[in-house]
Amino acid sequence: MFETLRMYFQYPFVRYALIVGVLIALCSSLLGVTLVLKRFSFIGDGLSHVAFGAMAIASVLNITNNMLFILPVTVICAILLLRAGQNTRIKGDAAIAMISVGALAIGYLLMNLFSTSPNISGDVCSTLFGSTSILTLTKGEVWLCAILSVVVVAIFILFYNKIFAVTFDENFARATGTRANAYNLLIAVVIAVIIVLAMNLVGSLLISALVIFPALSAMRLFKSFRSVTISAAVLSVLSATAGILISILAGTPVGSTIVAVDIAVFLISYGIGRITGR
Repeated sequence: MFETLRMYFQYPFVRYALIVGVLIALCSSLLGVTLVLKRFSFIGDGLSHVAFGAMAIASVLNITNNMLFILPVTVICAILLLRAGQNTRIKGDAAIAMISVGALAIGYLLMNLFSTSPNISGDVCSTLFGSTSILTLTKGEVWLCAILSVVVVAIFILFYNKIFAVTFDENFARATGTRANAYNLLIAVVIAVIIVLAMNLVGSLLISALVIFPALSAMRLFKSFRSVTISAAVLSVLSATAGILISILAGTPVGSTIVAVDIAVFLISYGIGRITGR
């Protein structure tokens, strides 16, 4: 097994996949705890479908570097989603469902109407489930992912106290002078960046798993916000690493394997929590 892994790691694309996988898993787990506690964890799924629709438009327009198009579109939709969720006429879950289903349908429709590839089904499957895109990363994309990951981690560390306050008691945070809307907007924008990065790893349909499962697993083991956040980050990185290595050895899709490992970790954490009474 180790000999096989050593042979595979001689190829740059395998090393790129592991580096990007670890970085994305780390970033997604940091804000996953906040989203779960704010009952807004499904935003990852909604924005992932928006990113899929943006990718379809970029393909139709023959944009070479589609990241330059997908990222701003997803960020704008994250802002609109936040504003719509604050509207009393359109609740948060309804706004997410509306944007999610609409973007997914429009994206698939555009890919069929303006097909640029003879294998539409294969392209759609790869985008939705991330089966092969993680293995075609270039050095430039890896550097872009690394830079954006450093920015995400730095933002989380710098604004940790504010994010903590907004997560647990938004009304009290406002009363103490904290600009809760601004920090909610910051969270939405950072999540949009993470979603776009994660599309290459697990695909747009499985992104929510990277956000939700590590947070839920950590909550079974620890009680404080800081402990849960650190534990979620560690579990997410370990699960992503194990998932990528298993997919290399077993020849399974990368994204689905990582999610399967996340599920297994959650079940183990749930069992430990039950035994210890947490």
